[in-house]
This record gives sequence, structure tokens and C-alpha cells, in this order.
Amino acid sequence: MKKALFAIVSVILLALIYLFLWSFYPKNVGIFPGIVVLYILDVYLYWVYKANIWRGSRIIGWVLSFLLWSPFIMIVSMAIVSVFHPYENWGHAFKGYYGGLIFAGYASKLFPLVLILVSDFIKIFRRVFGMSRSKNSNENFRLSRSKFLKNLGLLSGGLLFGSLTLGMFKWIYDFKVRKKQVFLPNLPAGFEGFRIVQISDIHLGSWLSKGELREVVQIVNDLNSDVVFFTGDLVNYTTDEAYPFEDILKRIQGKFGVYSILGNHDYGDYKRWPDIEKKKQNLKGMYKLHERLGWKLLRNQNEILITGNDQLAIIGVENWGSMKRFQKFGDLDVAVKGAENVPVKLLLSHDPSHWQYKVSDFSTTIDLTFSGHTHGAQFGIEIPGVRWSPSQYIYKYWAGLYSGKNKRTGETQHLYVNRGVGAIGYPGRVGILPEITLVELQA
Repeated sequence: MKKALFAIVSVILLALIYLFLWSFYPKNVGIFPGIVVLYILDVYLYWVYKANIWRGSRIIGWVLSFLLWSPFIMIVSMAIVSVFHPYENWGHAFKGYYGGLIFAGYASKLFPLVLILVSDFIKIFRRVFGMSRSKNSNENFRLSRSKFLKNLGLLSGGLLFGSLTLGMFKWIYDFKVRKKQVFLPNLPAGFEGFRIVQISDIHLGSWLSKGELREVVQIVNDLNSDVVFFTGDLVNYTTDEAYPFEDILKRIQGKFGVYSILGNHDYGDYKRWPDIEKKKQNLKGMYKLHERLGWKLLRNQNEILITGNDQLAIIGVENWGSMKRFQKFGDLDVAVKGAENVPVKLLLSHDPSHWQYKVSDFSTTIDLTFSGHTHGAQFGIEIPGVRWSPSQYIYKYWAGLYSGKNKRTGETQHLYVNRGVGAIGYPGRVGILPEITLVELQA
């Protein structure tokens, strides 16, 4: 009877959620199937752990029930509150932590969900193929195994939730300087030991205060570089996210200056604009911002550095990503014009898939490419002997230094993928720390 009543209440609740979306957020009705899936998963986990939840006092039971359902409650609450106070007007800090806790809540449910599904699959498989046994010893073994998987799920889920929470409040600002030497056989003597600092993917729309960004700038300047490269994604959605941080960013220094490019988020493509003119003004604002910062924005362009009689080319392209949803504005043929005969060419290209699909098959050897974009998924493991991140299932080159042969010239080319100094989506870092890179060129 209770299960039937619960099913009726669930159907009514989901119907109300659909009507709510249809009435107030008609453009977002497409997310309803996802909400249904999340609700079903929550119901499944609740019934699996119901006995554990209500084993103690009723107060503890209510508290544990609330914790289990809190991510779903937060999603529904967010939609309701947004009717009276639009989500885009919520404070950056509140939105960051709110969304992060929802993500952490559902991500931490994955381990117990998978383990319980495996246990249930084994039970169903045995019944379907007549493998069930009636001996008490075997029955006790199956019960112990089921209990073990449930407890293991709780433990792993709790550890993941704790890690994701800690990642939002501590590791997101645990900046790590990574130092690399890259050997280029054609490097002119005047550029031996040339020091390059790379920062990428700042995503200023996600920063909660200015203090941490000041720390980044101080670290960059303390590295005493010859040049600083910024490889895209200064903001999340709109150029004005960067305005409060201008006074800090313009303090970044390099002997030859700061060179920058745009990332996929810098074009304003992730915001719904009232008209195309507003979007164009936003992009013009981005160009002017780079000028005010004193950064040399390269839009399919190059600049040649000269030391004595020696030359080195810095080439920058607009964003080019292999996935359909990303811009394909980068044009190497245009960007390299005038620098074809420079002995060493350094390329700034936001998305590392550009190196994989275009740079590796370009008619001219690009000695070293600097990219970002992946963030290393902001989650993974990087310890001696173990290097893993969900990002590797999307990008072949997702973090660190890579080398390969140019398919046309046969010469060696290098790629460095910066893990990013900021965050987007999940406002934290677990295992993949925010990065500032120092690359030293050697012949």
C-alpha cells in the first residue's frame, strides 16, 4: 500500500514539475527527461538504503532522508526561486557553491548506484538462468555480498562527496607551478633559455574574490619570464565578467610582454542575447579589454621577436575545436603569413584538438603549441605511476607535454596542454590542481 501511494505521489510530483517548466520555462522543457531520470535514481537509492536510514531514531532518519534528497530539492528550489528572482541575477559566489553542491551530491551517488545495480544484475541473472541455490550457506553468502556492496557504496560515495566538497573550498585555489624544458634543435642562440609563462582558462565569471587572482599574478611575475602567454577562456559567458579584475590582470609582466588568444567561451556564444548587435558589442568589448590590459591579442596573426640577428615567431589563432559545438575560426594559413622562414615558431591555440587535426598536418612545422581548454576535467589522479582523468576519454591530448611528427615535413612538433588556473561548471578541483606553467626553451 505504501509503495502504491508513493508511486501515485511521484507521478503527481513529476506532472507538477512538468507543468511548472511548461508555464515558466518553456525553453527548458527539454530538461524534463533528465529530471525524471534523477528522480528515479534517487527513489531507487532511497528504497535500497531505507532500512539503514530508519534504523536509528526518527530524527536521524529524517536527517539522512533529507541529505539523500537534498540535491533534487535544491534543483526544484532553484527553479521556483528563479521565477521571482532570475538565476542569472544570483551572486557569483552563491551560484558557484549552490551548483557545486548539487554536482557533488549527484556525483557521490554514482558509486553506490553502480555497485547496487551490479548486485541486482547478478541476482536477476541467477534467477533467469536457474542458478539460484537454496542452501542456507549460499543464501547467507549472497546476503553478505549484497550487504558488503551496499556498505562499500556508502563508503565510496561519502569519500567522493567529501573530496568534491574539499575541492570547492581548498584545492580550487591550490595553484601549482609546473616547470618544463623543451628542446628545439633549430632554436637560435639568442633565444637559448627563453622563459615562457603560460596561464589559461581563467574563467573570471567563476571567481569569488580578487585575493586569489592577485596570488596568481604574483606567482606569474615572480617567475621572471621573457614572455607570458594566455591561451583563452578569460570569461564564462560575457566580457563584463572580467571588468572587476582589470586592475589585477594588467599587472602581469613579461620582458617581451603578454600575448593572448580567445577561447570558446570568450565569443559570447553561451549566452542568449536579445539581438545579434548586443553579441557583437560584447565581442568588441573583449577586444578592447585586451587592449586596456596591454595584452597583444592574436587573431590569426603573428608577431616576430628579434634578439640581435635571431628571430622567433609567436603565432596566435582564433578558436578551433574538433567537436561540432565549438567554433572553427582558427586559420593557420593566414596566421603564419610572414613568419614562414622564421626558424622557430610558437603557436597559441586554445583547443588541443587543433594540434591533433590541423597542426600535425600543416605544411610548415610548428615547433611548439600552447593550449588549454580541457582543465584536465578538474578531476582525476596524477601521482607517480598513475595518471587518469575523465578528460582522456574526450581528448587524446588532455594535460601536459606531448610530442609527435609533422605528417608532411617529418619534423618533431611539441604540444603543451595547460590544466587551467580557473574552473567552470563544478567550482572546484580534485586531483587536477590549477596550473601556472613555466616552459624554458633549449637547443
